[in-house]
Amino acid sequence: MAERILIMGAGGKDFHMFNMLFKDKPQFNVVAFTAAQIPGIDKRIFPAQIAGRLYPNGIPIFPESELSAIIKREKVDSVIFAYSDVPYEYLKKREEIVREAGAKFSTPSPLETMIEAKKPVVAVCAVRTGAGKSPVSRYVVKILRERGKRVVVVRHPMPYGDLARQEVQRFETVEDMKHHKCTIEEMEEYEPHIRSGAVVFAGVDYAKILAEAQEEADIIVWDGGNNDTPFFKPTVHIVIADPLRPGHEVSFYPGFENLRLADIIVITKIDQAKPQDIATVERNIGKHNPGAAVIRARLKYSVSDPSLIEGRRVLAVEDGPTLTHGGMKFGVGVVAAKKYGAKELVDPRPFLVGTIKETFQKYPEIGTLLPAVGYSPQQIADLEKTINSSNAETVIIATPADLTRIIKIEKPTVRVEYEVEEVGKPTLRDILPVRLGIV
Repeated sequence: MAERILIMGAGGKDFHMFNMLFKDKPQFNVVAFTAAQIPGIDKRIFPAQIAGRLYPNGIPIFPESELSAIIKREKVDSVIFAYSDVPYEYLKKREEIVREAGAKFSTPSPLETMIEAKKPVVAVCAVRTGAGKSPVSRYVVKILRERGKRVVVVRHPMPYGDLARQEVQRFETVEDMKHHKCTIEEMEEYEPHIRSGAVVFAGVDYAKILAEAQEEADIIVWDGGNNDTPFFKPTVHIVIADPLRPGHEVSFYPGFENLRLADIIVITKIDQAKPQDIATVERNIGKHNPGAAVIRARLKYSVSDPSLIEGRRVLAVEDGPTLTHGGMKFGVGVVAAKKYGAKELVDPRPFLVGTIKETFQKYPEIGTLLPAVGYSPQQIADLEKTINSSNAETVIIATPADLTRIIKIEKPTVRVEYEVEEVGKPTLRDILPVRLGIV
C-alpha cells in the first residue's frame, strides 16, 4: 500500500516539496496539506491540473489547527514539515503532536529538493525574516548587471490565490502585478526589482519556472523568502545574518541550515547593533561555518521629506511579515521617526478594524507599529481604514511597496527606502564576480 503523507506548509515550500518528492510517485499518497502563518490560504484545493495524474480530485488544504484530527482521520503514516522561520522549540512541539497522533515526522534535507540549473545561480537567503535579504538581493542584481550580465530574479513562492493560475508567474511591470492580483506581501518583494528594471519569476512549479527563467538569463538570482533554503542548487550561496537578533542564526529553522550551507555570510545592520551582539553572530559563524566569507554591511535609508516628520505624530507602517511571524519590534520607519524628531509614534491599536485587529490578536507583541498586511481585498480595505482612522499627522511608509498606489491614504505620507552599504573588506562587489568566474 502507498505510504500516506501529510505536508505541513504555508502556501509555498510545501507545494515545492510535493513536486520534488511525491508527484507522480505511486508509492506515496499525499492525503492533505495543512496551512499556517498566512491568513486565508487554508480551505483551498491543490488543483488536479498541477497535482498530477494520481490526484484527479486535487489535494485538500486544511488549517494546521486540525493537524492531530487529520492524522487520525486520514490514517497518515508520515508528516513532512515544509515551512520556515520557526524556532526549533516550535518544531519540536509540532513533532510531539504528530507522534502522539500516531505518525512519523520529518524535515527533508534542503539538498533533496534543490533543482540543478543550466545557468549559474546566486542564492540570497537569510537566517530570519527581516534580516535585510531584499536590499542585498537588489544589490547583487546591480553588481551582476554592471558586469554586463542578463539577470533574472526568481522569488521564493507566495501563491496565495488561484494556484492553477499561479503555476508560473512572470513580472516585468507594475501592471503584471495587477494582472496576477498580487497581495501586498508579494508587491513588497517584486516591486523594488521591477522598478530597477529586473524581471521576476515566481509561482508554484519551480522546475517549469526555472526552465523559462534561464532562457532569459545569463545568471539567475534566487531571492529567498523568510529564512528558507533555496529551491535551486546555488553556484554561490549568500546568507544574511541579523545582529539585532543575536543567536537566532542558530536557533531558528531552517535559517540555521542556511548558515551552515552558506558560501558568503553578510552581517547587516552593524550600525544599529551592539558590538557584543555582532560578536555573538561572528562566533556562531566561526563555530558552524568557518569556511564562509564574512561581510559587514549597514542598511542605508533615505526619507522623501523629513520635514513631514519633525514635531509631528507619525504612524510607522512597516513590512508585514517582518513584524508578524518575523517578530521584529521595530523597522526602518521607527528609526527614521526618531532621527527626524517625531513628536510621537502613534499606537495603531485603538484604531484597528476587522482583519487588522485579528492580526494584532494573533501577534500581540507587534506594539506601536502597523504591519502592511494585505493578503486579501478585505484586509487591504481594513488596512486603509485603520490608517485613515488613526490620529497620525503623517504616515511613514517603510514597506518596499508603494502603498499610495494600492490604497488611498488621507494624510501626508513619507516614503522611507533603504539599500545595503558594505563596510570594510571583503565586499560582495569584489568577491562575488570571482566566485562566479566573471572577473
